[in-house]
Parts: sequence; C-alpha cells; structure tokens
Amino acid sequence: MTATPPALPTLLVLDADPLPRLGKLTGRVRVEHASESTLADQLPSADVLLVWDFASHAVRAAWPGEGPRPRWVHTASAGVDHLMCPELADSDTVVTNARGVFDQPIAEYVAALVLAMAKDLPRTLELQRERTWRHREAQRVAGTRACVVGSGPIGRAIVRTLKALGVTTALVGRTPRTGIHGPGEIDRLMARADWVICAAPLTDETHGMFDARRFGCMQPSARFINVGRGQLVVEEALAEALTKHWIAGAALDVFEAEPLTPDSPLWQVPGLIVSPHMSGDTVGWRDELGTQFVAAYERWEAGKPLPNVVDKKRGYVPGH
Repeated sequence: MTATPPALPTLLVLDADPLPRLGKLTGRVRVEHASESTLADQLPSADVLLVWDFASHAVRAAWPGEGPRPRWVHTASAGVDHLMCPELADSDTVVTNARGVFDQPIAEYVAALVLAMAKDLPRTLELQRERTWRHREAQRVAGTRACVVGSGPIGRAIVRTLKALGVTTALVGRTPRTGIHGPGEIDRLMARADWVICAAPLTDETHGMFDARRFGCMQPSARFINVGRGQLVVEEALAEALTKHWIAGAALDVFEAEPLTPDSPLWQVPGLIVSPHMSGDTVGWRDELGTQFVAAYERWEAGKPLPNVVDKKRGYVPGH
C-alpha cells in the first residue's frame, strides 16, 4: 500500500507587482496569493505569510485573534510597523524582516543628499534651466559633523559611508554602549551637528520625535535628512523650521502619508528635497528580496533558526 505523501506547507503571499520569484520552492510549498480584500479569509489556512506588498497595512486589520494563524510572517521591508498589531505581537508567530538588503543603498543615498546640499546642486540645476550663470561658494563636507539617529544596520552603514567623506559622526541608539550614544544625548548632539540624519525604526517611543523643539535645537546652518519612517517627523514643524530659516535645509524620503499628494504643501517648502521613498531601491532590489526570503524559507523548512527575527514588542531586530 502506497503511503500518502505529507501535505505541503502553504505559503500565502500578500501580492504586489511584480510578484516575487519563488521558482526554487516549486514542489516544496503550495503558494497561494492574497489581496487586501481576501487576506483575512486566507490567513487561518496559511503556514507562512510573505508580506510582499510592504506598503500595505492589511495585515494589521486582517490578523486573526484566537484560532489558526501562520507560524511565520516575513515582510519584504526593514520596517515592521505596517503589520504589527497587538494580536500579532502577543501571538507565538515569528516575524522576520528584510534587514540587510537596504543598508548600503540607503547609506549611499544619504551621502548623495549630503553632497548635493553641501555643493548646492539643486540650485545649480535650477540656474541651468534658467540659463543663468551665477558663481557661488559651496560647503566643504570633510570636517563637518553628523548626528545619525538609529543604530541598526542602516544607521551603521550611513556612519561608515559618511566617515569615508571625512564627516565626524555620532551614532544614537536605543541603548547606550561602546560607540553608540543613548537617546538622552540626542539634543546635545543635534545642537553640534551640521547634518542630522534619521534612520530610526518607528515605535511608540520614536513617533514624532523630530518636532519643533528638536528642530529648535539645531544650528541655523544645519540640515536634516529622514530615511527612517515618515511618522518620526512632525512635518508641519519641519516646514516651519525651513520657512523661518531655523535650519538651512532638509531632505525627506519618507512621509507620514504616502504617496505624497500633488496638493501637499511639502512640495513648496523652501530648502526641502522631496523623494518618493526610493533611498533603498536600487536596480535588482526586488530580486534580492526574493532571494533573501527563499534562503530564509529553506532554513525554516529544515527546522533551523530564522535570520532577522523581530522583537515584536520593540518593533525591530535587536542589535548584537
């Protein structure tokens, strides 16, 4: 009598175009696809959930309370705030993220913004469009100071990259330790910095941390960059700081509400560079995310510890 083969695990993918390449898992897992409208009905029968649509908040609304639920959730993003809810945080479901894929691309993007603002490149391009020859003096980057808030892999990559440009850096994390300042030192470090760079995760403690008081701590010649999460910044306070010349400039790659609507006043704020949440997205990034998930799935399939396990209470992968 022929034995019945064991049922394949069910991998549920919260879809976004283009879909992940999961061909390597063919025959080893049953892949099902969900949209925001079908996710709640499909979650109880899934063993693993891949949140490929990392901009969606559907998981928070659809996550089941009591009863069957996925044993593992992986999000194709560094941040997990879009999916965390009390029911998921209190469950025994393991949550992992895409830590490691975006570190260096974001660091390079920050370095590009620093150089662009120091060398006044936005104004140079404006003058070129106007066919206006106007000589100006630019700022030297080497020898300036940066305060980087967020001591995870992205923050550390930013520090390494800025140091290569000759920038003196101070890194701030949740817990002070060797080479990392604690949150109580942010105001002091911001007051001395030419560049304040936010790469922190979004938690209850960090929500709205860059407000009018914090921007008031900065030097009039300083610039602010946010590549963390949009909700870390009180956007009205930043707009006021720029309009009143409390600080010299800023760049936002993330926003409280995305996409930024055409009628948003942020488009017109003087000295503000707006980019559409693209700092970590380089050619081939989706393939890297897919490859990372497949490698993690193979570990899960073999019963090995998963990489990038999120502390669900803190909202990020703890540092080592």
